[in-house]
Amino acid sequence: MRYITMALAKGRLAHSTIELLERIGITCEEIKDTSSRKLIFVNEELKLKFFLAKANDIPTYVEYGAADIGVVGKDTILEEGRKLYEVLDLGIGKCRMCVAGPSSARELLNHGGLIRVATKYPNIAKDYFYNKKHQTVEIIKLNGSIELAPIVGLSEVIVDIVETGSTLRENGLEVLEKIASLSARMVVNEVSMKMEHERIHKMITDWKEVLQNQKEADGTGGR
Repeated sequence: MRYITMALAKGRLAHSTIELLERIGITCEEIKDTSSRKLIFVNEELKLKFFLAKANDIPTYVEYGAADIGVVGKDTILEEGRKLYEVLDLGIGKCRMCVAGPSSARELLNHGGLIRVATKYPNIAKDYFYNKKHQTVEIIKLNGSIELAPIVGLSEVIVDIVETGSTLRENGLEVLEKIASLSARMVVNEVSMKMEHERIHKMITDWKEVLQNQKEADGTGGR
């Protein structure tokens, strides 16, 4: 039996994913050792390998088969646009991708005028404005605090992830349009899905059951 390799996004999402894995009987104690310098972690009994990577790289690892399975945010999947199967919404890390800015920018969005959009997610912004809104915009790629852009006049609006919206409100900005709901997703390499269908399908089924039981325990099942 060959190893199935799983790529997890570094940080908070990895911790949440490991907790979910443990709930379906998949453990890897050495990955929890924060002092470890190892890059690959192994569960010999279950023939599973794990590695941690930057979120943006996970779709690439999965597309090229370096990882059979990945767990990463929907925002990264949309931005990277890689060829893979998105098989399960894990329901963790929930937030929204939104267009935000000062309230005065709402009119510019409604009238479809040429505006500048600052974002860490140029592909998501381009797809939204060009293909869904059919509005011509100038997209400015930034890496730091996106909220700064409309405040200093670099752009009229921003496209960014919004969790609570408190940072926007503190800086006189608001959500103007919602682009997509985001959360962590399980993605699978296209070839791996065929070659290791039974083992991967079992993991998907087990996770679905755990997530459904959680929903019912929270009183949200079936809503």
